[in-house]
Amino acid sequence: MANSGCAFEEGEQEGFMATCSEEKQEVILTGLVSNEQLNVLDWFSQEYSEYKADQATIAQLKTITVPTEITVIIGTWCPDCHRETPRFIRIMEQVNNPNITVQFIGVDRAKEDPQGLAKHYEFSRIPTIIVEQKGAEIGRIVERPEVTLEKDLANILKL
Repeated sequence: MANSGCAFEEGEQEGFMATCSEEKQEVILTGLVSNEQLNVLDWFSQEYSEYKADQATIAQLKTITVPTEITVIIGTWCPDCHRETPRFIRIMEQVNNPNITVQFIGVDRAKEDPQGLAKHYEFSRIPTIIVEQKGAEIGRIVERPEVTLEKDLANILKL
């Protein structure tokens, strides 16, 4: 029986376009995944449209002047990613700061992608949001934020 959460079981599905069946067949996107690929998935729009980010924190994030790279490791089959990924994208769109770049890496149930991008990061749960500045990790959000995504990001960035 497949695990319905975001934890992986050894030997579950692998490959570029593995499918899973919890209630219906889903496509699992792996490798670099774009906002455009995510925002057409059936689970995306409700969380995206309903999430109300804290505007004071968004204003703080707009002030970041140090180049900041954020890598988000997700599983398009994962319920926690279904909740957090649309929220994160909405936050980043509102922040709209050219000093912050974001890349999404999709993994299959074996925590792998065909290009091996995810293996460069140590992680065990998804989503994992990794924040880097000057080539070094300065913090991460794993599975769910402690407060909210935007406030946790502001705390990592010491705003």
